[in-house]
Amino acid sequence: MARILVTGGAGYIGSHTCLELLNAGHEVVVFDNLSNSSEEALHRVQKLADKTLVFVKGDIRHPDELDQVFQNHQIDAVIHFAGLKAVGESQQIPLVYFDNNIAGSAQLFKSMEKAGVFTLVFSSSATVYDEANHSPLNETMSTGMPSNNYGYTKLIVEQMLEKLAQADARWSIALLRYFNPVGAHQSGLIGEDPQGIPNNLMPYVTQVAVGRREKLSIYGNDYDTIDGTGVRDYIHVVDLANAHLCALNNRLAAQGCRAWNIGTGHGSSVLEVKNTFEQVNGVAIAFEFAPRRAGDVATSFADNRRAINELDWQPQYTLKDMLADSWNWQKQNPNGFN
Repeated sequence: MARILVTGGAGYIGSHTCLELLNAGHEVVVFDNLSNSSEEALHRVQKLADKTLVFVKGDIRHPDELDQVFQNHQIDAVIHFAGLKAVGESQQIPLVYFDNNIAGSAQLFKSMEKAGVFTLVFSSSATVYDEANHSPLNETMSTGMPSNNYGYTKLIVEQMLEKLAQADARWSIALLRYFNPVGAHQSGLIGEDPQGIPNNLMPYVTQVAVGRREKLSIYGNDYDTIDGTGVRDYIHVVDLANAHLCALNNRLAAQGCRAWNIGTGHGSSVLEVKNTFEQVNGVAIAFEFAPRRAGDVATSFADNRRAINELDWQPQYTLKDMLADSWNWQKQNPNGFN
């Protein structure tokens, strides 16, 4: 088994991945500055796994802190989640996003090289695809200039990693292009706990359901879709966490840089998600239609065959599972980890 450094491991996807890593017998070292996450998540991960992990509070922009982690722990591979991820906020404070997501990533890769660690799984996004592409999106399609700065940072880091692997054959890199992660661990002990007003649909729905928000805003009801609302590929966070495990195994035995889509392969509309949430959980969701948001496409879902064929991975959870698990988490944790 390997010792894995997980940057941003206390966050939503990071914490679920740490749990799957521990369950698979790996040793885990989490490096996180807790700017948008909670150490409580890691206590709960350890409780669920009945195993311990190492937590180091630190920032990927600080070379001394990173180098110290590599010196103190014999790291075999890195899963890199650390970064800022609010689309709207990225438009308002681009330099902060460039500093965290791009400069921070470059610093991490320098520290990895210095320590002789060349196996990496990078948390990327389907936002890197050119918006002119039609769904289902596959990995051979062109990337484009994302309409928001968050997506732009993911694209730049992907391109850096591709060039790094071309220049130095020691690197073995997975680029995981997520679609829309939702859900929570079935225990309800860990889940999504965004700071401030949620950017994503699911925490907004559950916060309305639990009484933290008055109503759901659905942006746009005049798209060319089944019911006029945007269609997205929602993937259960536990399926996504397992994809990291599969990508890690693949990269520990391979070289070069390769991208994989992580989605279910089909889309659900925003109204369908709201209506299904109400049916599955027996909770009414007050909502209103609002104008479209700039940069939102009508439909986005994955062609996930490459991941299924090459990573020995398969999504296990349905939309109903995702919505039941999301509500189970929020109900048990009305104020998140606080």
